[in-house]
Amino acid sequence: MSKVIVLALGGNALGNDPEEQKEAVRYTSKSIVDLIEAGNQVILSHGNGPQVGMINLAMDAASKTEAGTPQMPFPECGAMSQGYIGYHLQNAIQNELRSRGIKKSVATLVTQVVVDKDDPAFQNPTKPVGSFYTKEEAEAMIAKGFTFKEDAGRGYRRVVPSPKPIDIVEIDAIKSLVATGNIVIAAGGGGIPVVEENDGLKGIPAVIDKDFTSAKLAELVDADSLIILTAVEKVAIRFGKPDQVWLSELTVEEAEKYIADKEFAEGSM
Repeated sequence: MSKVIVLALGGNALGNDPEEQKEAVRYTSKSIVDLIEAGNQVILSHGNGPQVGMINLAMDAASKTEAGTPQMPFPECGAMSQGYIGYHLQNAIQNELRSRGIKKSVATLVTQVVVDKDDPAFQNPTKPVGSFYTKEEAEAMIAKGFTFKEDAGRGYRRVVPSPKPIDIVEIDAIKSLVATGNIVIAAGGGGIPVVEENDGLKGIPAVIDKDFTSAKLAELVDADSLIILTAVEKVAIRFGKPDQVWLSELTVEEAEKYIADKEFAEGSM
C-alpha cells in the first residue's frame, strides 16, 4: 500500500565538505529510490548545521579580506545551503531513478518557515552550526563576537537561536508537487526562518531544528510516516561516559523523562 513518507536527513550525515556530501547522497539515494520504487510518495527534508555554519563563516571571512564583498545575512546563508544540498540530493536521486528506468521528476523548493519573533530561543542560542573547534579555537572566535558552546563532548561549535516552527510558507506548493507525482526536497535546514511583519515576511538570523520542521511538514501533508536519518547508529544516555547506554527503542514517556533528566543536550539529536 502506497504511503506518504517524510524522510529527514541529518546535516552531519551529509559529510563535512561537498565531495563527502556527494558521496553520502549518492549512497543514500539508493535507499530513497527503493521506497519510491515500492510505490511510496517521498518528501525529503534535510539538516544544514555544518553547511550553513561554514557558508556563514566563509562569507564573513571574505567580507573582511576582499574589498567590496558584503557580509551575508544568516537567512541568505540558509537559502544558499538549501540550494547546494538540494542540488546534490536531486541530482543523485534523479541519476538513481534513471538507472532503474523510473520516470519521475525531482524538485528542490526553497522553503521559508514562519517563527515567532518573541520566541524565547532568541535570548538563548542553542543550535550548533558549522565545524567543530578546539577550546582554544573557540575562545578566539568568541573574542570576535561569535557564541560558542561545547557540543556533546565532541568539541566546540558556534551556536545560534533555534526557534520553533509555526507554519511552512510554501506548503501549498509542496502539496501540489506531491499530488502530481513529483519527488520533493523541501524545508532544508529546517527552512529559512521568517517572521510576520506589517509589510510581509522578513528573514531572521536563526536555524530552525530540522526535526521540528520535518514533524511540522509531516503534519501539514498528513504523512503516514516520518523517518529521521542521522550520522550515528542510535541515541544514547550518559553519552561519552563509561556507563553510556545505547537506546534502540523509546516510549514517549521514557523520552520525556530523559529530556527532563537533561540526558539530551539542547540542539543535539
